[in-house]
Amino acid sequence: MRPRRGLDSSSVWAQRVRQLEQRLRTKEERIVVLETENAVLHLKLAETFPYILETVMNFSTSPVFFSLYQGLAGRCTSEVLQLYAAHGQQMKFQRSSAVTQLHVAIKRLKQDLKSLHSFALELSKDFQRQSKTCLYQVLAAVQGIQLQNEAMQMFQIKAFDLEQSLQEVTERYEKEKQKRKALHNSLIELRGNIRVHCRIRPLLPFDDAAGHSQDRQRSFSEKVAYAADDETILVKCSRPGHASVNKTFQFERVYNDLESQDAIFADVAPLLTSLLDGYNVCIMAYGQTGSGKTYTMLGPQLEGNLAFTTEEESELGIIPRATQEVFRLLSEKPPGSYWVEVSVVEVYNNEIFDLLAKDSCGKVFGIKRDVVTTREGKSDVPLLTHETVENASEFLHLVNKGLHLRVTHPTLVHAHSSRSHLVVTLNITTVVFGDNFGILWEDEQTSQRINKEASFTFTQKMRDNISTSSSRASSPVQLEATEKMKQVKTRLQLVDLAGSECVGMSGVTGAALRETSFINRSLSALADVLGAIAEQRAHIPYRNSKLTHLLQDSVGGDAKLLVMLCISPGQKYLTESMQSLGFGTRARQVQRGQVKKKNFPVPSKGK
Repeated sequence: MRPRRGLDSSSVWAQRVRQLEQRLRTKEERIVVLETENAVLHLKLAETFPYILETVMNFSTSPVFFSLYQGLAGRCTSEVLQLYAAHGQQMKFQRSSAVTQLHVAIKRLKQDLKSLHSFALELSKDFQRQSKTCLYQVLAAVQGIQLQNEAMQMFQIKAFDLEQSLQEVTERYEKEKQKRKALHNSLIELRGNIRVHCRIRPLLPFDDAAGHSQDRQRSFSEKVAYAADDETILVKCSRPGHASVNKTFQFERVYNDLESQDAIFADVAPLLTSLLDGYNVCIMAYGQTGSGKTYTMLGPQLEGNLAFTTEEESELGIIPRATQEVFRLLSEKPPGSYWVEVSVVEVYNNEIFDLLAKDSCGKVFGIKRDVVTTREGKSDVPLLTHETVENASEFLHLVNKGLHLRVTHPTLVHAHSSRSHLVVTLNITTVVFGDNFGILWEDEQTSQRINKEASFTFTQKMRDNISTSSSRASSPVQLEATEKMKQVKTRLQLVDLAGSECVGMSGVTGAALRETSFINRSLSALADVLGAIAEQRAHIPYRNSKLTHLLQDSVGGDAKLLVMLCISPGQKYLTESMQSLGFGTRARQVQRGQVKKKNFPVPSKGK
């Protein structure tokens, strides 16, 4: 029988060989046993002959026994010979039979070995054929890989060229973008437009704690407001049963929900340089309640010791950062040539409260103040408290005192909802000598020379002038001239507006409902003022609200105005976010005319 090919046939034949070898060993062992038995019989026979001979000798004297012995001995001898012959024949037969079986087994093994050898030769040939086939396949694969590597190198070269081209195009695009921004800012300066930046806050845990249960699956899991780029907001407007409609809004700067407080302030900082260049500046945060206005303006709640950790400093808002930057810029100027005053007020239920006013015991508490219009048509708050500060820490300490008096109230939307508009004003008064105008105070060498020429009487005179001032209201830039001294006042207003509210969503009642009504009316009055300015009406309704009356100078065009628009990204707040975006869009289209820059008086170069 021809063995089957493959590894299984080899195993079968190996097992067959082992079986035959086992049978051969068994036969050999049997032969050894039989030979041993034969030897034993021969030994027994050899032992029996002496006994027989001795017996014969003993009975040789007796004729009877001798004859009997002879007969018995003859019979025994014949029987023994017969047995020996039979045993010899049996052994011979057994040996011949075993040898025959061995020959048959050897013959069969030779046949199996021959078949196995033939199978091994055929298997070797088959292996060689398969090896050649695999070798051809490997060579073909290597050639294919070489071709692919060459193609990959070509693609890499093309990709590198495309990356360089893209980088060049991107660089040109960024340059053109910067040029466009510069031209746009110049256009805004010329038109007096309001700068509008928009910040999208991230989805927060408290978003899941409000609203109706039937709207939760749709509202909280869906984000509808996105920053398409750094100047565009994309809002996905959808209503049940209607197709989704995407709306876009353009602003001077758009911040996504991952951008830090550092990025926010980086775009605000240039306005502080304008403040020291002679411009009034106003920065206000606008948006619905819970959209992140107070966080953007203040950051984490100010502590009494004002010792911030590194992590807390990274979370500081615009107000503390702006103060630090202003004092850093002022530190580069000659000492004694300026002083800084701060006031903190809130507009609560259409009433103005002075948050730095003190009682007879020196304890700070809010006192109601009024806002009036001066003969020059500017707004002023008589008797408003102005505290002189010499560094950012003193400023933050005063702001912290005012914040403790600010009215807050929990709502369904925000646990710490601000119920009033906060206005922090930083007045900078700069004093220089000279009779001529037109050269800015940034000339450090001139400023130092002026400071050296100024005597101690100048400083004393300046302090006397401060102490005798009956009012230190936050007014537009004023020039108070003397023979040798000029004063220039610039103002930085930082405004954290209370958030607009939907009563059905906030769930307010009682006094909080009345607060919401005043908040919404004051924000509506602000929108009316901007609309009247945009339409260039003869009458601007500043007095419709204490808020707009207080911010008349900043909104009306006597200051560079930046509106920091804050919106929530969730579907639940879509209506309020769209209202805020609409306000921002209208605000940035308002043309107030170019903001006037006030030159600082310095001596002429000939002196």
